[in-house]
Amino acid sequence: MHQPDRLSTILEELSRNGSVSIANLAKRLGVSLATIRRDLHLLEEQRLVSRVHGGAVARGVLYELPLRYKAARHQDDKRRIAQAAAKLVADGATVGLSGGTTTTEVARSLAERAGLTVVTNALNIASELAVRTNLKLLVPGGVARPESYELVGPIADASLAGLNLDIAFLGVDGISVEAGCTTHHEVEAYTNRILIKRARRVVVVADGSKLGRVAFARICGADEIDDLITDAGADPDAVRALKDAGVVVSAH
Repeated sequence: MHQPDRLSTILEELSRNGSVSIANLAKRLGVSLATIRRDLHLLEEQRLVSRVHGGAVARGVLYELPLRYKAARHQDDKRRIAQAAAKLVADGATVGLSGGTTTTEVARSLAERAGLTVVTNALNIASELAVRTNLKLLVPGGVARPESYELVGPIADASLAGLNLDIAFLGVDGISVEAGCTTHHEVEAYTNRILIKRARRVVVVADGSKLGRVAFARICGADEIDDLITDAGADPDAVRALKDAGVVVSAH
């Protein structure tokens, strides 16, 4: 397991339990105690955890930890991607947003626009947009996932199935021609699938680290998306493969 994935796993464990053990993490992740100590030291430098004897405890609000870490990675790239994504949204459009740090940046880029209707199953996005009187916000029901802030499950699926969207922005954990768009959680994947099926145009927003990666659960095939907006550092071979599959790819 690569370090970014280990760090995400550590923070998700902290968000659930409030503390982690070095020995337990080393066993679970299949790495040495020294590796876990280095990981915890890095998270401590980022002011996300506090080291204690034999492990670490969460620093700050527990449920914020996973997204706070993910948001810090590739932050400038995500903002440029979001600014490019916002330019695709026509005045008065109905916009769908899945959860994720890049889609959160898209929401921020759209926050000042007047006359938009925004549909999102992401609680953190909804909390930022709820105070915006210049747009209409619709949030489906569902079961909240603390790891992603997304509302998922049958209630969310039923709510989204009755809507029609002009454009939907999808955040992913991986995208490739072979596996399509993927995420780590199967229920989240199904709800996101419902969201994008209700859209006339589907745009994946993903920094270059997501290209070529394959996560556990499939959201949709590469042929089911219209556009991919990524960053200039994305692997050229992965970009070329997606273009050859018919995806319009832009890098910023």
